Formats: sequence, C-alpha cells, structure tokens
Amino acid sequence: MTPNLVSIVLIGVLFATGVSMLLERSLTRVLMGMILLGNGVNLLILLGGKAGTPPIVGDGPAEEMADPLPQIMILTAIVITLGMTAFLLALAYRSWAMSGHDEVQDDVEDRRIMELAERDEGSGADDTHDEHGPAGPASTTPHDSDISRDSSTPVVAR
Repeated sequence: MTPNLVSIVLIGVLFATGVSMLLERSLTRVLMGMILLGNGVNLLILLGGKAGTPPIVGDGPAEEMADPLPQIMILTAIVITLGMTAFLLALAYRSWAMSGHDEVQDDVEDRRIMELAERDEGSGADDTHDEHGPAGPASTTPHDSDISRDSSTPVVAR
C-alpha cells in the first residue's frame, strides 16, 4: 500500500492527539489517548506493508501476494491495545469507585521532592562553583578530610 498525504496526516493527528491525552491527569483521557495511539500505530504498520492478493499459497503468483508480516503485527498490536485498555478501564473504575473521580493525584513523595527542589532553586546556592572555581581547590589528590563519610562507616587508619 503506497502512503498518501491524507493517511500520513491522519497518523500524525492520531499520534499527536493520543500523546496529548496521555499527559492528562484524568484516567479516562489517558485511556482514550492510549486507544488513539494504538490506532495510529496500527495505521502506521499497515502503510508499511505491500498490497496484493491474499497470502495464501496456490491463490496466485508469489510476487503478487501481500506481505503477511504487517498483518500479523497489527493483530498483535490490537491484542496489546485491548489488554492495556482493559487494565486502564479497570484502574479508572476502581479510582472512581474509591474516590468519586478518576483524576490521578500527586504522590506525597513527589510533592516533597518538588518542594525541596523549589527551596534549593530559591536559595540561590550553587553547589557547582565555590571560591576555588569549578575545579575546586588547587590540590587534586583527595585527603581523608576531603571525603565525606557516613557516621556508621568505620574509618581505617593508614
């Protein structure tokens, strides 16, 4: 099958819409984005195959037969998309049943890390450069006093 401009634009729109919906917080939109992305992948694989007669031995000459590999890959992609759709649908239903909505909330640990990052950004402290320049002190050999150790690690005298 020779690709034409309409099918290429359709694949691009499916990919762009699918990716933008995957980035949403609502699990329903994530589900729709996954379905659109799967359909875009199926069309992309379909355009990669050659058109021809059905790939059945004895129906026609071998050089006129369609390539069966893209058809097999599309069937596999359909099964994978169906499994992902079932999983995301169950996840969205469970979220809706437990909390009354299907929006994914921020993780407590993610919020803590974001606050620490904002605090570090706001303090103006730059750990990469000090008074000795970006390379550090003039001495390049590490000494025992230069190496920070955990208090539980024993220090062995040399």
